[in-house]
Amino acid sequence: MRFAANGFYVESYDKCCNCGVLLYRRDAAIERDKGGLVCGEWCLQWAENGAQDVAASSGAVDRATYRGKTDVVDLKILDGNLASICRDMGVTVMRTAYSPIFSESLDFTCGLFDASGAMIAVGDFCPSMIGGMPLIVQAIVDEYPVETLEEGDVIVHNDPYRGGMHTPEHTFLKPIFRQGALVGFAGAIGHIGEIGGMVPGSFFAEATEAFSEGLRIPPVRIKRAGQDCPDVWKMMLANVRTPRANYGDYRALIAAVDLGERRLLELVERYGATGFAGAAADLLDYSEARMRAEIADIPDGRYAFEDMMEDDGVEARALPIRTAVHVGGNEAVVDFNGTAPQARGPMNTPLSVPQAAAFNAFLQITDFTIPKNAGCFRPIRVLVPPGCLLNVEFPAPSVGGNTECHPRIVYTVLGALAQAVPDRVPAADGGTWSNFLFGGTDPRTGEYYTSYDLHTVGWGGRNGADGNDAVSSMNGNCRTIPVEVYETRYPWLVEDWSLVPDSGGAGEFRGGLGMQKTILCRADEVVVSHVGDRQQVAPWGLNGGGVAALAATRFKLAGGEDWNDARETYGKVSPSKFANVVVRAGDRVHIAMPGGGGWGDPARRPPETVVDDVLDGYLSHEAAQRAYGVAVPVPEKPGSA
Repeated sequence: MRFAANGFYVESYDKCCNCGVLLYRRDAAIERDKGGLVCGEWCLQWAENGAQDVAASSGAVDRATYRGKTDVVDLKILDGNLASICRDMGVTVMRTAYSPIFSESLDFTCGLFDASGAMIAVGDFCPSMIGGMPLIVQAIVDEYPVETLEEGDVIVHNDPYRGGMHTPEHTFLKPIFRQGALVGFAGAIGHIGEIGGMVPGSFFAEATEAFSEGLRIPPVRIKRAGQDCPDVWKMMLANVRTPRANYGDYRALIAAVDLGERRLLELVERYGATGFAGAAADLLDYSEARMRAEIADIPDGRYAFEDMMEDDGVEARALPIRTAVHVGGNEAVVDFNGTAPQARGPMNTPLSVPQAAAFNAFLQITDFTIPKNAGCFRPIRVLVPPGCLLNVEFPAPSVGGNTECHPRIVYTVLGALAQAVPDRVPAADGGTWSNFLFGGTDPRTGEYYTSYDLHTVGWGGRNGADGNDAVSSMNGNCRTIPVEVYETRYPWLVEDWSLVPDSGGAGEFRGGLGMQKTILCRADEVVVSHVGDRQQVAPWGLNGGGVAALAATRFKLAGGEDWNDARETYGKVSPSKFANVVVRAGDRVHIAMPGGGGWGDPARRPPETVVDDVLDGYLSHEAAQRAYGVAVPVPEKPGSA
């Protein structure tokens, strides 16, 4: 990445042509004979020789056995303490933030980092952020050398072109000093529900450049030496529709890193600075060894899979995501070469998203007791060519990619790994959030309000169990906003909130069901936007299991009888990605979520289980007959005899 001579803006975002990582120091990069820069010798060899034996190309000694000085029991205790601090940081955000996206939906996570910026622990909140935080923090550390930091500083950052995930995701990072020496960092990242831009809620589904997606903040101090930087606060709050709510949410995230600082210093006092640094380094090595041992159990080979995003909200064309997972020895390379070029619309992602998604996929099929830190990600290399859908180039838009592409990427990697370890991998989940953004002026207060509304899907069936119903897609542990909060804070009446019968794919182990919601507008007008997917291409099944039902977002205008999608009602390009729709009093919106794919041959599902599904309302009589060949008698209505 090359800055202007004055240091105030970026002139070019130089990237490794092999793995796609930002090159902060061009003089440290290697220039290929065939053109282009690479970040190091490994990428040079891979780029020159193509896909090859992973173990042979790594040049690393066998690190599948932990050889550190710290006893494993002591490491478990340290990891428990660090993870507990991160959870307490998250509870602080949940209890002090102003917006339901934090207090109800829990769209955030918190982490701790060593003095080099390596993640040593993370809270189990939002999985997409767990894998994304290491790159974000490393980008901040690269721009803020240690000698420039002071005790009490807090840095804020949301720039997707400099390590971030998308513009709503704001990271607050606090350096932690003990006796004048840097011992680590506390970080909190959260989805700010309103950051300006073209639409309320800042998910401009029809964006064609970054400048319409809201305020983009490079790494800057929002607090210096413990004191607020008023100019930064004023700039950030002057560019959003909901400054009061944003102020409260920013303060909640800062309170979390303040808590992380206090608690980490207590640990450092207990261990001593040198002892803590050594134990934390051993913890990373231990996690690395555990993950390497897991990868070593996956048969060596190249495993490829492909899925797609349906469109980008601007052009009605599919965007393929192609993955080749190379497993060799105790290492893996996840290669996204062949993925679609970056799109005109906002479904692109920065590099942090496919990195996080690849890590997420491996975490799903490996031992869940492995400590979550930078160490467990070391054996997994992620290659994402610059300029493709999954490694956006400035200034192309990217606000929708983190939320919607991440689950698709996870399952593309899992689809590849299913060829190697079929019994560990579930069928695809619903793979969308149908992000419903809206805003307007509250007639009771005269204040502007916005909301970011999430919806839950069915998970795919898996070996031995049906998929879960109405849960988060794979990239978030986020909850839906309760009806009571929804109707109290916003001008909607929730007329229906239920599971979608027949939405799970058929299988020996059927897919879980998605949710559905019908809401009635009670305001004169509300401006609505929507970013979703899986309305045209269904979630897939595995091992003979069936596909799940599609998602749908439909409108019924006041006085009308018909339900129509955004193309028919408002003339939009996409049924799932549209912006600046005006919904008026008496209009209704219906959002139905996809289920998960089925796992295994439906003929192997016990007939009595199919009957139970029908009696429980999960499956219709028609679907039971069609998918499973099971005829379930329709009970007679009372008095019909």
